[in-house]
Amino acid sequence: MSYSAEIALNRFGYGARPYQISQIQSDPKTWLTQQLKPLQFADANWTSAQAIAQVVEFNQLKKREKKQTKKMKQTGQPMMQMQAQSNLMRKNIMRQADQLAQATFEHAIETQAAFQARLLDFFSNHFSVSHAGLRMRSLAPTLEREAIAPNLSGQFEDLLLAVETHPAMLIYLNNEQSIGPDSKQAKKRKNKGLNENLAREILELHTLGVNGGYTQADVRELAMAISGWSVSYPKAGKSAGFMYREYAHQPGIRKILNKNYNAGGLQQGKQILADLAKHPHTAEHISYKLAKHFISDEPDTNLILLMKEIWLATDGNLTAVLTTLIEHPSSWKTTLEKYKTPRDFVISACRACEPSKNKTKKLFTSLMTMGQAPFSAGSPAGFGDHKDDWNGAEAFMARIEWADQFSQRIKKEPASIAKACLGNLLSARTEQFIKRAESRQQALALLLMSPEFQQR
Repeated sequence: MSYSAEIALNRFGYGARPYQISQIQSDPKTWLTQQLKPLQFADANWTSAQAIAQVVEFNQLKKREKKQTKKMKQTGQPMMQMQAQSNLMRKNIMRQADQLAQATFEHAIETQAAFQARLLDFFSNHFSVSHAGLRMRSLAPTLEREAIAPNLSGQFEDLLLAVETHPAMLIYLNNEQSIGPDSKQAKKRKNKGLNENLAREILELHTLGVNGGYTQADVRELAMAISGWSVSYPKAGKSAGFMYREYAHQPGIRKILNKNYNAGGLQQGKQILADLAKHPHTAEHISYKLAKHFISDEPDTNLILLMKEIWLATDGNLTAVLTTLIEHPSSWKTTLEKYKTPRDFVISACRACEPSKNKTKKLFTSLMTMGQAPFSAGSPAGFGDHKDDWNGAEAFMARIEWADQFSQRIKKEPASIAKACLGNLLSARTEQFIKRAESRQQALALLLMSPEFQQR
């Protein structure tokens, strides 16, 4: 079996940057396996603790504004100054969160380790959160930075626990206010109760899968096990973040998937997540998703079986599972079977063409037009990962228009770009179209819309 640099860069990563094919040509498999390590960002200028603190401050300002407004209405005084303060604070929160999301996007364009960046994107979509409302707008981009990136290559149970205890996930799926029906807090707050949203998505999406053999009773039991998993708000000397509230936790033994878990507060929920991470249905569910994402919409069943076996043998070690994916013959087929999502398409175009300045804010607007703006899936299931999700007529026209506009900004020769980013994948037909194009802009647009660039 031969390992192709072009396949490694395009199928596992986001496409080649100039000269990258020749740089990894001697050993593309090792180039991939060396990226199986935690991803660390140097530019963490916006954290979940900062997001929570600033949103709390914003809400307090709005309350004061409301009271002040009421008084001013009674006295007929102008109200502009205070409203201006809250508007400014809101804009500042949104700006900082957006800058973090943009920095992650720019990392995918510029990094030499694009397989690692794609892995981050895969798990960010697997544990999808959406940015509706100011609280989630401020928190959504911190989930992948704080919980996912540091756990890309270790045990899946560590990644799972980091995500399910992160403020973004707890707030997105309403677990921060979930109260066990027999907890101490339930006796005082009759209008609050158990919320099953996070428990349901843990079983259905994050671990076992929709056909994972669990029941509604398992969902409720898990919801009670993780009741009290909440978010703390900033106080003097303490920062915001995950908080376990014993008085909101449902006491007693829990039974999930026919296994009893003794009462034990926070540890009870942790043990359940650890067992779910190692469960055979989880191994199969996530192995299938990984193979489908990286290799084919209809991945080789033998590959999925091997990945599942390694998952179970290593208790869900992601490096071992992903190494199995990398080494399997079906991962190196020369036929291109994955249609790029809008995010893939835009990132790979920027990597190939290297525009003088990436206007990330404008790129996000383009992704919105193409239906894949960051953190806008609108569902815990995330964005679709099948060709049919993205190749409709309207979506294709949006790509053509974007490719045409983007090509106007590029001064390099399209023929050179084509050889540098596609190498042996470049077909004679596309090469001929590029040569015969009426202009450099048209030639580049033809390259970006060619079958070998649209697929990986």
